Amino acid sequence: MTTKRFFAGFLLVSLVLAGIVSYYASGSPDGLEKVAADKGIDAKEKDHSLKDSPFGDYGVKGVGDGRLSGGLAGVIGVGAVLAVGGGLFWAVRRRDPAQDGPARQDAGAARAGSRGENPS
Repeated sequence: MTTKRFFAGFLLVSLVLAGIVSYYASGSPDGLEKVAADKGIDAKEKDHSLKDSPFGDYGVKGVGDGRLSGGLAGVIGVGAVLAVGGGLFWAVRRRDPAQDGPARQDAGAARAGSRGENPS
């Protein structure tokens, strides 16, 4: 399997999980929220400052269907994470010395020679 096919499959699975599987996620509060409500711990709870943002409350503002809004937010979130992660990966990746200029190759050979290694 090639690297491109692996990443294409990874992207497809991520988008399916984010868009389709999250469509079927429960709208009920999770266990921690339920216990907090039952015990009165949430009495002083306040809305956070980003509640009215375009992706506040795990949805996309302006989309009427709550499940569709959550799935769309998941797909957008996966895309954003992959874009940022891919950009960081691209920025810090190891480069092939053969593709770099001769100055970089000479610097690599000088470092190898100073450690007692064979530079070729």
